[in-house]
Amino acid sequence: MILERILKLKEIEEDSLFLWGSRQTGKSTLLKMLFPKARLYDLLKTDVRMALQLRPALLREECELLDEGELVIIDEVQKVPALLDEVHWLIENRRLRFILSGSSARKLRRSGANLLGGRALRRTLFPLVSTEIPDFDLHRALNNGMLPRHYLVADPSKRIQAYIGDYLQQEIVEEAVVRQLDAFTRFLQVAALSNSEIVNYTNIAQDCGVSSKTVKEYFAILEETMLGFYLPAYTKVVKRRLIQSPKFYYFDVAIPNYLLHRHPLQPGTDFYGHALEHLIIQELKAYLSYNFDENKKLAYWRTLDNKYEVDALICDANTNQVEAAIEVKASDHVASSDTKGLKAFNEEHPNAKLIILSMEESPRKLNGIEVWPVTQFLPRLWTGKGI
Repeated sequence: MILERILKLKEIEEDSLFLWGSRQTGKSTLLKMLFPKARLYDLLKTDVRMALQLRPALLREECELLDEGELVIIDEVQKVPALLDEVHWLIENRRLRFILSGSSARKLRRSGANLLGGRALRRTLFPLVSTEIPDFDLHRALNNGMLPRHYLVADPSKRIQAYIGDYLQQEIVEEAVVRQLDAFTRFLQVAALSNSEIVNYTNIAQDCGVSSKTVKEYFAILEETMLGFYLPAYTKVVKRRLIQSPKFYYFDVAIPNYLLHRHPLQPGTDFYGHALEHLIIQELKAYLSYNFDENKKLAYWRTLDNKYEVDALICDANTNQVEAAIEVKASDHVASSDTKGLKAFNEEHPNAKLIILSMEESPRKLNGIEVWPVTQFLPRLWTGKGI
């Protein structure tokens, strides 16, 4: 199945780009589909990579023959950081356009590579989102995850196992950023237990047998290699005191489920509910990024006494004004008791749109709150009607 991705990279008509994304999100496939005539340097090819490692100037010598404004793609650019000096020169002196793709900027930053000083925009390719999949299957997404290779097969468990193994081998061992690989492997599992939860570095450190400082470094590795991300807390206090710490999510819903041997997920279980919340956060994060909504940010809200919580807020990044508050319930019937978090939030932020996403069959309104089936909300989201 050939999937049409939302990200079109139209900015390349005027600017060069860094295109980041976790492994197997489909960066190489996307670039070949969008720009089949561009000059391509694929650094996964050993001969290409070795030639450019030995003589980075070879890139400049070859590209100087191109006409002004032509497009050059360097795939897996982090494998040869020295190329970025040549890219810089070619942008300035030959007016060439570049797409520089990779799975992590970590190696480039650690090597002190030239990140082009604002001459290249940054875009991110996420795992698949619901609108990119014909006949999107919610249950399949929660169990298989949204990486193309995983979603499209009946049982992706072996592929996920290989994926995590490759990550440890290539991102961690090759870069030599972790001295105790066993401790890091244990950390991945403990982090999975904390997935979609508030991060407590001290507790995780005790479970892993390492220091809190080391745990913070491990989380930084996950974030910088795009295997996970933080969801910040909404910290604008109106009346109730609020939690200030972020939550952590793996970049794809299938990763924590595999690490914790939660497969297959069954509707009606707590694990299914956690996965549904994770998928919605994943979808919202991609939606804001793909729609260039730099003026909006994603957060969560929880009172300090843990009495009230809202899973996701869409906020104005400049004013901190909340536009929509979203609660996720993996239930086929939403009761009044399920609205208490949103009601409490509404007392302090009366102008926010209130939404509950559930497994109900039809949309309705309950106590002034919109209740939407997940499978109906997601198409509305991507057509600009959801929030």
